[in-house]
Amino acid sequence: MTSRQNGLTAALTGLAPAIWGSTYLMTTELLPPDRPLLATTMRALPGGLILLALGRKLPAGIWWWRALVLGVLNIGAFNFLLFVAAYRLPGGIAAMIMSAQPMFVVILAALFLGDRIRAVHALACAMGTGGVVLLVFKGAASLDTIGVLAAAGGALCMATGITLTKRWGRPQGVSLLTFTGWQLTAGGLVLLPFWLSLENLPDRFTGSNVIGFAYLITLGAVLSYIVWFRGIERLPAVAVSFLALGSPVVATLLGYLVKDQTLSALQIVGMAVISLAVVLGQPRPPGPTSGATPTAPARADPHLTDHPAPEHERSG
Repeated sequence: MTSRQNGLTAALTGLAPAIWGSTYLMTTELLPPDRPLLATTMRALPGGLILLALGRKLPAGIWWWRALVLGVLNIGAFNFLLFVAAYRLPGGIAAMIMSAQPMFVVILAALFLGDRIRAVHALACAMGTGGVVLLVFKGAASLDTIGVLAAAGGALCMATGITLTKRWGRPQGVSLLTFTGWQLTAGGLVLLPFWLSLENLPDRFTGSNVIGFAYLITLGAVLSYIVWFRGIERLPAVAVSFLALGSPVVATLLGYLVKDQTLSALQIVGMAVISLAVVLGQPRPPGPTSGATPTAPARADPHLTDHPAPEHERSG
């Protein structure tokens, strides 16, 4: 893709973590307290079933277990751990731990996708984490061990999900909406028995609860994951991972706009550092070659194509 196409794709893909950045606010302000499994299941399963009904196509062959693995990593386990961290940690601490996710992707992409670990990506990882620290750190805070482990596990799940989604691609003849529906449904179904056995329904659902769940299903799941998986298909895995750093930026801005929280000069600097890290993590198109002798066209990188790679290139 050209630089302009990369930029447009990155901007659209960045909508997903921007929406996810509102999860902390929605969790604390609109959802029933202490119900992470309910919140995660309701976020994934209804939207997944709607997309399955629209697509009318189920996985076949190897894609049964692949859809299950991707659904657990990208949807079920990740969202559950995210909600646990949101309930048990200050949002800033959770965001700091989750900012390690691009570093995990850099390592996993080198191991499973054959991507080189580039110095600019190491710099961007350090800048991203440093920017998040400036953005959200507010001095000493009590750390809940389960919350810390949940945040770290969520970052690792997301990184692994991005890497495997890139490695396996999307099966031929399956639309992006259907592919997203597989994962949302798989993630929701895996969580359903845990929710039913470990949590009780609230005594009643308030109007705020209904609004919160509707937001999570439509924007927080269906729309956001469609553009997220589209971005993974069209951009390198490492580039997508850096876009996730937009979540704490949006969370901080919402806290300032909605909850009358302060916005300090250090936080503004942190936003600028995060933005630079995201830019550094994006792909660069090859520059023009010098000299009059024309060169043969470069072989297309399957990681940057607009369409899924053939199955034999994506198996593993």
